[in-house]
Amino acid sequence: MIFSLGKWLGGLAFLISLLGYSGVGSAEVVEGRAQTALHMLDYIGVDYPEFVQGGQILNAEEYREQLEFAREVLGIVEQLPVAPQKSGIQEQAHQLLTLIEEKAPGDRVAIVADQLRWDIIRAYQIEIAPQQAPDLSVAEALYQAQCATCHGAEGYGDGPAAEGLEPEPTNFHEQARQEQRSIYSLFSTITLGVPGTAMPSFQRPLSEHERWALAFYVSTFITTAEEQQTGAALWQQGIGKEEFPDLQALASQTPQEVGARYGEEVRQVLAYLRSAPALLDSEKAPLDLSLEGLEKSLNAYREGHHERAQQLAVEAYLEGFELVETSLNTVAPDLRSHIEQEMMAYRVLIRKGAPVEALESQQGKLQGLLNQAREQLEEAELSTTAIALSSLTIILREGLEAVLIVGAILSFLIRSGRRDALIYVHVGWILALALGVATWFAATYLIFISGASRELTEGIAALISAVILLYVGFWLHSKAYAKGWRAFLAKQVRGALNKRTLGALALLSFLAVYREVFETVLFYQALWTQAGSEGRGAVLGGFGAGVGVLLLVSGLVFYYSVRLPIKLFFGATSVILALLAVILAGKGVGALQEAGMIPVDAVAFPSMPALGIYPNWQVLLLQGGVLAVIIAGFAYTHFASRRALSLDNAEERMQEGS
Repeated sequence: MIFSLGKWLGGLAFLISLLGYSGVGSAEVVEGRAQTALHMLDYIGVDYPEFVQGGQILNAEEYREQLEFAREVLGIVEQLPVAPQKSGIQEQAHQLLTLIEEKAPGDRVAIVADQLRWDIIRAYQIEIAPQQAPDLSVAEALYQAQCATCHGAEGYGDGPAAEGLEPEPTNFHEQARQEQRSIYSLFSTITLGVPGTAMPSFQRPLSEHERWALAFYVSTFITTAEEQQTGAALWQQGIGKEEFPDLQALASQTPQEVGARYGEEVRQVLAYLRSAPALLDSEKAPLDLSLEGLEKSLNAYREGHHERAQQLAVEAYLEGFELVETSLNTVAPDLRSHIEQEMMAYRVLIRKGAPVEALESQQGKLQGLLNQAREQLEEAELSTTAIALSSLTIILREGLEAVLIVGAILSFLIRSGRRDALIYVHVGWILALALGVATWFAATYLIFISGASRELTEGIAALISAVILLYVGFWLHSKAYAKGWRAFLAKQVRGALNKRTLGALALLSFLAVYREVFETVLFYQALWTQAGSEGRGAVLGGFGAGVGVLLLVSGLVFYYSVRLPIKLFFGATSVILALLAVILAGKGVGALQEAGMIPVDAVAFPSMPALGIYPNWQVLLLQGGVLAVIIAGFAYTHFASRRALSLDNAEERMQEGS
């Protein structure tokens, strides 16, 4: 039975990454549809003026494609969720289709298409820039591997596979056309492809980071080295810094727009920044991210996008404040707890559809608290002792549960005489350690993994671990009353391990470590930045001391477990595992609440995060239910084992009497 449970949970654990990193909610579906409409509008704005001039169709096939794109845009717009701006957007989509049907002048169609595109972006809060600056050092190799066959090694549309293609592959050096393309437009084409042409979608073979890198790389083909050098000099003089404050401003504007709006010098700065996007990827402080996220959340709520407001509120906590919680807890623990509660209260207001005025008041309160936290951290300047203590706290807080779980499993196998099975547990936690670091590396340098996804992964892993801990705890408790321990270990425990438990124990070892590693690295990354060059020795010292404490705890677990009477060991271990299941159940729900997956209904109750106790009904009811199941289950196994033992003794006495 445990073996089948292990296989089922193993399959569920395999899906964690899919749930955490690829889950598609309604907000993502809306954004996907809107992205398709934006992609088509971009093509209408660029291509229509080329193929319809003076009321005459110059290319009938291309004209039919423009009509089809306009009809599809209208269909997508009609399916988008209700928003205050939707009726106006629908009118614009109808107007665009009518203009194309009437063969209106190209400049008028381009203006309407562009206005409609921006109205959709603003109304539905569409992301039109990468989360971090792409690495252009890998872009050239990507281009040669994925694009050069059709577009040519240097982007002139003259690749070996270009001959006979209709329409011809794009020539990225065609100045007039490429001046009308933004980097976001290029990214959309790479992501979605172009229906009816040889241009496929690269959404599956390439990651989002790789597609942005390609888009930036291709955008540089129309600029010369001299233009980029001139742009670099102008940027150093401060020109263009107001026009390009971030990656969104860089990715969303075309050279033609920039030249017309700001002048030739700023257009040359654009040419330079397209080749050096990292200049706009300055790392924002976590509290700044929180303040910015709350402002965006409030704006989305005002516009009627409650789901988007909730998502932004979650990001404001997970991508910002959570990363400085440990440091703030060192200098102002009450303030840390207060901010955490108020951010949760802000999300509850969104979920309940509170009046805008209530949300504005709560957001204003949070702004004051976050600024107060910033002042506390700046005034404290985290002394060497405080930095070391923060570092020590992170590794102990995140690692202690994993050490206790893995240590209990290893001790159990040793006491059961199954040292040969230790390799399964060791493989589990070593693999988790490696995979956790690899996941962090991918999230930092290759792809964007949101804080909500991290919490979702941790929450699911915690709940799966709680289920396995409960099962193993019940199993051990039922054996604590077995008669004839030597015979029992030789025949039943060892045999059962051979058949059923090794997979479940290995999975438990993996989950206990993996759910902590990824987030631990992120916390240390934030502390490393905050500590500065002078405090990094204290970070390493605190980490080393924390690892030493964990090793000491592991040693004590082994030392005392091998000296306990076997019956007491099984009984004590079963209780410890069951209590850890209660803690993980609470932490699992808490993580899912932080990810915005489970609602929060606050209640007056002490908050004890170390024990997975959070003051809301969802957590407390689940933990209370799990605790009730443990008490009932242990009572049942206790009395059932005692009854079985009494029957065995009675049977022996009868046999002796006869």
